[in-house]
Amino acid sequence: MKRLLIALACAACAGLVSAQEAPKAAAPAPEAKAAADSAAKPHHRRAPRDRDAMRRGARALRGRAVEAKPFGKLADGTEVKIYRLQSPDGLIIDVSDYGGRLVRCYAPDKYGNLADVTLGWNTPGEYEKLGFSMGTLIGRYGNRIADGKFTLDGKEYQLPINEDKKTAATQRHCNLHGGPEGWDKKVWTATPMVSRGPVQGIVFSYVSEDGEMGFPGKVTCRVTYRVLPKNVWSVEYYASTDKPTVLNLTHHSYWNLAGESSGNVLGQELQIFADEYMQTTPGLIPTKSVPVKGTGFDFTSLRPIGAKADLMKADKALACTDNWYDHNFVLRGKNGELKQAVFMRDPVSGRTMEIWTTEPCMQMYGAQNMTDAIPAKAAGKHLCQFAGVALETQHAPDSPNRPDFPSTVLRPGATFHSRTEYRFGTGK
Repeated sequence: MKRLLIALACAACAGLVSAQEAPKAAAPAPEAKAAADSAAKPHHRRAPRDRDAMRRGARALRGRAVEAKPFGKLADGTEVKIYRLQSPDGLIIDVSDYGGRLVRCYAPDKYGNLADVTLGWNTPGEYEKLGFSMGTLIGRYGNRIADGKFTLDGKEYQLPINEDKKTAATQRHCNLHGGPEGWDKKVWTATPMVSRGPVQGIVFSYVSEDGEMGFPGKVTCRVTYRVLPKNVWSVEYYASTDKPTVLNLTHHSYWNLAGESSGNVLGQELQIFADEYMQTTPGLIPTKSVPVKGTGFDFTSLRPIGAKADLMKADKALACTDNWYDHNFVLRGKNGELKQAVFMRDPVSGRTMEIWTTEPCMQMYGAQNMTDAIPAKAAGKHLCQFAGVALETQHAPDSPNRPDFPSTVLRPGATFHSRTEYRFGTGK
């Protein structure tokens, strides 16, 4: 393993690792349902990573711009690109200018083995066809706006309805994630940053014209991705407008810390730093915040994601979400101040992920609608129900219609600014 890691560091020094080439990863961990048994079994201990090699790799990154590689073509023939950012401590991410997508995220386990811990696909065409907002930037408004309507400064705006599902359990009729042609469908302008020390980064920018998807105001947005030492991926958002508008930006990555095609995440452990979640209508529009205590939404201490499945199944009010998670949590701490939202751990690999954010809320979606008909990135593999979990830092759904929620109004002369960090590690 030591020789492997030295080779990886040398490849980084020489600039030989392309955005399409996957670093060698460990074999997938067992499915989450076998996590407890697997955790009790002895593992072959690998040699620790060569820290001197990592430091040499960090020096080699200094002063280098991130390079663009071909990713493929969209259905209309537009060519899109992919970029690789790496930390001197092992974290590697591949991101695309198509929707600002996180395509791959390689994180080391407790033995230094790398695995891709985010769900996604290998071609732009799969993202276009398969959906799920997989790995993308979300705008102009993340989450749901009831009936696609809101009133701002006395004027009502009608947005396109792109979630219209009426069954015995649910009555969805809303604008979701900015509409059918939201920012996830756009090709962003990518500007790689020249490395400052061991930090690599890229700036994605997009101009949303006045009236796009029914929203008022011309919005200019830039989102900066940085990969920092100690395996941190930082996402920082800035936006301005020429007219009053509403704005709610987030990132819609799905996480599986055992590896993207390793099975479901029910046995992986999650802690959410929130004492309240938002109940919803059958259309998934929030009604009020209620305590998590005594419910299936209680993640105030670290526990397996699937540990309270019986409570979720017994709650008739959750039929609209297939009795699983698609809800907004109200985070502890002040809006605008960086605070911890999540701690997640895979007990088998030892991988951990912390999410820190300046946002007031976080939506948890448990991938209950995924099936084994959906391909994974690994050759011959498929996803499954609960294959990952989306943890979207944001403002609350339907905030433009709820003056009691933190405001999502952006006015001329003001700058929207938000930051979320994903901190990968092992242990605890």
